[in-house]
Amino acid sequence: MSIFSSLPFAHALVARQDLPIPAWLFAWGASIVLIVSFFALSAAWRKPRFERENWRSIGAGLSRGLVSRPTQIVCGLLGVFLLGVAIYAGLRGTEAPDRNFALTFLFVTTWLGFPIFSALLGDIFRPVNPWRAIGRTAGAGFKAIAGQGPAHLEYPRRLGRWPAAIGLLAMVWLEVVYGSSGGVAVGLDPHAAAVAALVYSFYTLAMMALFGVEKWCERGEVFSVYFGMFSRLGYFGVHDGRLGRRRPLSAATSWATIPGSAAVVIASIGSTSFDGAQEGAFKSAIQQVFEWLSDAGFGLTTSLRLTDTIFMALCFGGVGLVYLLGVRGMRTVRGAPSLDRLRVGFAHTLIPIALAYLVAHYFSLFVFQEQAQFTYLLSDPLGTASTDLFGTASGGIDFGILSSTAIWYIQVGALVVGHVLGLTLAHDRALVYWPDYRQASRSQYWMLAVMVAFTCFGLYLLSAGNG
Repeated sequence: MSIFSSLPFAHALVARQDLPIPAWLFAWGASIVLIVSFFALSAAWRKPRFERENWRSIGAGLSRGLVSRPTQIVCGLLGVFLLGVAIYAGLRGTEAPDRNFALTFLFVTTWLGFPIFSALLGDIFRPVNPWRAIGRTAGAGFKAIAGQGPAHLEYPRRLGRWPAAIGLLAMVWLEVVYGSSGGVAVGLDPHAAAVAALVYSFYTLAMMALFGVEKWCERGEVFSVYFGMFSRLGYFGVHDGRLGRRRPLSAATSWATIPGSAAVVIASIGSTSFDGAQEGAFKSAIQQVFEWLSDAGFGLTTSLRLTDTIFMALCFGGVGLVYLLGVRGMRTVRGAPSLDRLRVGFAHTLIPIALAYLVAHYFSLFVFQEQAQFTYLLSDPLGTASTDLFGTASGGIDFGILSSTAIWYIQVGALVVGHVLGLTLAHDRALVYWPDYRQASRSQYWMLAVMVAFTCFGLYLLSAGNG
């Protein structure tokens, strides 16, 4: 699997009991739900509804309190403090991954928690982003000394969000490939995670100094772009420094206008798919390639990481190919816009699917490990058994909080809901490009095929990995 295969809850995740309904029947049922949803949309949804956010400001006092400068400062300090604790714990704490604060905080609480809560509450990472806080403080200090803000290079428009897409793949590669434990002595230990966090911090701050804090957060900073993508699904948003409500999903329609945005969401789906397939659907093929590379003279660690890198790249390419086939199919419908416009215009429809894959693959992991995060890891972040800051160092994980069957139903439900939302966004965008709702519906036969393919693939990964 990944670095989490060495954590105590990993065994519970794969110990699912026999289900009362076969997995293939779930796939058929999910496909039927998508088909019924498609025809319901075709019949009843004849005008685009998500092109406008219908943003409405929340009460002025509440809005000022939540997005005011003092609140921003407090949140920024909190983000810097927590990042510092994670790096310190990784460098100075135990090398046992299940006892060190760093791994769980970086790869569970942050990496998995922010997408879920951002989709519900909006861009909650922005105020606590530690690199943004440091960059803005440095910029304010420079202005105070020099009398004006630092001059920045113009960010290349064509570069868009490609740095974030590449950084996302690198982040997942570090956790899933470098931290793999498939039978040889490798693994991402807390020290390596802390070093990676330091390297990324220096890189991010350097890019902010070159191109500006807000510009880099919008386009190049991996976490801002990644979490911000999911926040576009949420009910709350900030406009001109004011917090307000908007129509859920509507903010996603304008997200992919920046080059490289499609690569970000495809990277999310592809990397999650690979992590789910690594010890399931792809296990036999990975083993064969690993043995072939080993026989060719590569070391065991190099062979494993090279094999995993190849299959991760194949997942990324496969997801992108399925999406491009759907887009190219729409191009055959009369009155279709250019292929480039379709490719950009429908990229946001994959965001709910990316979130669905995350929830389906990692929901139980998040629920179980957050119990550790807020008990013994919080009280003893170094894992040395020398501190008990909050009196919870003796706490543990209650695996009985979720049954294996309940986990399976949540996984299936997340996949179905995510794909129905993606299909809804796709139909809504089609009505923009094809004002005749009949032509718009015809164009969506292709996206229906894409959604069914992603749904069945997701269920197959879950059943193969958990069976």
